[in-house]
Amino acid sequence: MDIGMVGLGRMGANMTRRLLRDGHRVVAADLSPDALAAVVAEGAVGAASLSALVDALPRRRAVWVMVPAGPPVEATISELGSLLSSGDVIVDGGNSNYHDSMRRAEALRARGVDLVDCGTSGGIWGLAEGFCLMVGGPPSAFSHIEPALRSLAPPDGYAHVGPSGAGHFVKMIHNGIEYGLMAAYGEGFELLAGSKAFELDLPGIARLWMRGSVVRSWLLELAARALERDPRLDSIAPYVQDSGEGRWTVLEALDQDVPLPIITLALMQRFASRQGVSFSAKLQAALRNEFGGHPVRAATEGGAAP
Repeated sequence: MDIGMVGLGRMGANMTRRLLRDGHRVVAADLSPDALAAVVAEGAVGAASLSALVDALPRRRAVWVMVPAGPPVEATISELGSLLSSGDVIVDGGNSNYHDSMRRAEALRARGVDLVDCGTSGGIWGLAEGFCLMVGGPPSAFSHIEPALRSLAPPDGYAHVGPSGAGHFVKMIHNGIEYGLMAAYGEGFELLAGSKAFELDLPGIARLWMRGSVVRSWLLELAARALERDPRLDSIAPYVQDSGEGRWTVLEALDQDVPLPIITLALMQRFASRQGVSFSAKLQAALRNEFGGHPVRAATEGGAAP
């Protein structure tokens, strides 16, 4: 299919490559000329503006947006809404708040444009492994973009989870669970690392637990990778950032009177990581770098906020 891709960061560029690999025609746009030139060299059609991108797509247009949540995605979707025609589809594949997605979908619906909110997981490994896609929006819009979803996801790795907002709601909870899992691994390995009785091989234990253990997971595999490179994580500052979804998950729990003690505490521990030294926080910072390419602070930078 023909599809536009706005935003060529760590994930947007790799999504473009997967689409090109499957024979889709991708019209791409990005504020960075270098990022745009890189995907054009691999077969994408470059567009110097959103207007040029829309003009380069045949009706019924589909435009995928991979820009940061908040003002950037707000401005991008607003401009696209003014350029697109009735029947066209915008896909927000970033980590927008689901309330914002519902509001934007309603505003676009008045113009005849459909908004699909697509929670996207896979990080920098998505190019090779595929992206898990949690899709909300009108069924007809989902059907229209399904060829692209099929190319981006691994087998059985995408689903229409509900109406507008549902995709980002499911992704929000997904990321809240991720906070808890990462915190549990961090605490366990901190106890292993601090043992006074044993000098333990941390990457070896992580690899061992990948073989039939009930705690095996992709995150544990990534922990093994990080620990093999730096067994005591001496090069990483114990500063764990959060990008919003964990906070939104906790706020949703408060609104619904649902107890989330583990996810809430994991969020609080991320805040604590910015105030002192913790092996748990170092491992979580390493894991964010492993699965998403998020930057880590060098140990010499310390844990204080810039």
